[in-house]
Amino acid sequence: MDLKEIQNLIKFVANSGVAEVKLEMDDVKITIRTTLETNVTEATYVQQLPAQAVLPQAAQQVTAPTVVNVTPEAPAANDSKYVTIKSPIIGTFYRKPSPDKAVFTEVGNTIAKGDVLCVIEAMKLFNEIESEISGKIVKILVDDMSPVEFDQPLFLVDPS
Repeated sequence: MDLKEIQNLIKFVANSGVAEVKLEMDDVKITIRTTLETNVTEATYVQQLPAQAVLPQAAQQVTAPTVVNVTPEAPAANDSKYVTIKSPIIGTFYRKPSPDKAVFTEVGNTIAKGDVLCVIEAMKLFNEIESEISGKIVKILVDDMSPVEFDQPLFLVDPS
């Protein structure tokens, strides 16, 4: 399992609402814990297990792992007509310029090109993220005060 797969697993678990997931594969053991509060805290532990020789009797007793298929809540076909605004940097996503101010935008608001949609804080610098298109905010994909990755979808905009 490479780093990209682990990062995708962390994102999936954080968005699923599950409190803890444990995964063991061959020589890798991963535990991901999340809290269900406003501030999402993730603790990920990756442990390399020592390689052990499996005895023939023990190999017959090993059971197949259980596979759980999770389907997304909303079909992707409905989102195809929308434009996705993505994060240009890694940092912390904020919907307000400061805690005592109102949010930049809400679902249903009409935005114009150049409007500030959010702020992403990276290394104590607050970067205003401006819209590159005009349209209507359909969905806000990230919770306030959540960590975001480069190129992570933040908003869905209906350009019509």
